[in-house]
Amino acid sequence: MNSPVFAALFPVVLLIATGFMAGRLGWIRAAAIRDLSGLIFLLLTPALLFRTMSKVNVEQLDFKPVAAYFLAVAILFGGTLAVQGFNRRGAVLALANTFSNTVMIGIALVSLLYGPAGLVTLLTLVSVHALVLLTSATVVLELAVAREARQGTSMEGGAPRHAIATVLMAVRNALLHPVPLPIIAGLLFAQTGWVIPGVIDKPLEMLALAFGPLALVLVGVTLANTPVGQHWRQALALAGIKNLIHPLLVALLCRLLGVGGLPMTVMVVAAALPIGANVFLFSQRYEVAEELVTASVVVSTALALLSLTLVFTLLPYLG
Repeated sequence: MNSPVFAALFPVVLLIATGFMAGRLGWIRAAAIRDLSGLIFLLLTPALLFRTMSKVNVEQLDFKPVAAYFLAVAILFGGTLAVQGFNRRGAVLALANTFSNTVMIGIALVSLLYGPAGLVTLLTLVSVHALVLLTSATVVLELAVAREARQGTSMEGGAPRHAIATVLMAVRNALLHPVPLPIIAGLLFAQTGWVIPGVIDKPLEMLALAFGPLALVLVGVTLANTPVGQHWRQALALAGIKNLIHPLLVALLCRLLGVGGLPMTVMVVAAALPIGANVFLFSQRYEVAEELVTASVVVSTALALLSLTLVFTLLPYLG
């Protein structure tokens, strides 16, 4: 491993390892994970996102790298459905193969490695990531549920549900969320030309600085309290697709679309991130592959320490 890669990843690994040790030793109990997650998502995340985007003009945003990213997502999502079949399991596994942990790990990692410029590129993706993927997954899942209901294989006790109403609910929930909402609010504030008063900006800065370390420590604590069980082989296969095939495909499409430099780097790193926790929430909601998805999130997060090292090593040759 060359020294820049080691210097970039070692703080991330150390913080995750610190959280893992704290979880194993019982210093941070499993019961506290929900509260810590609430602190990070509801307080620290909005402060970081609003403050970052409050200094960005719309003209600075480039959606071409995001288009390359989502084209790769569409290929993987569709390919997974083709292999697994158009059903609830196939839809949830397709989401697992494409949904990155862009907030808890991605924002912290990119902020540490690439600073404000890299963070703006990532937040351009984050602003639509959950909205596009979760809404698309909802459409597919609801269609799959309706299809299974006609075939007599629907969720036990599941009542028929209207796909359009569910999708509209998903869109509303995705917008009224502690991630896209402060991004949009920050962008709107930036267009006014105003500057955040110092007495407000300083506390926001302090909260923003706390986000990265706490988020990575929480990842370690979560890993320490999540069993993998008997699904580790399948989980490893899913993690391999998410952590390795996804970034490779994004890199190839970036090259084809003429995206290079820092935007390409950030998109490839985002694709190499582990499976996001929202996939587990979907597996619970639709009562399918819950244990496999839980194991996959854990294995994918652990594997990310190796896959991200590989990505950082290869990126200079891809640009």
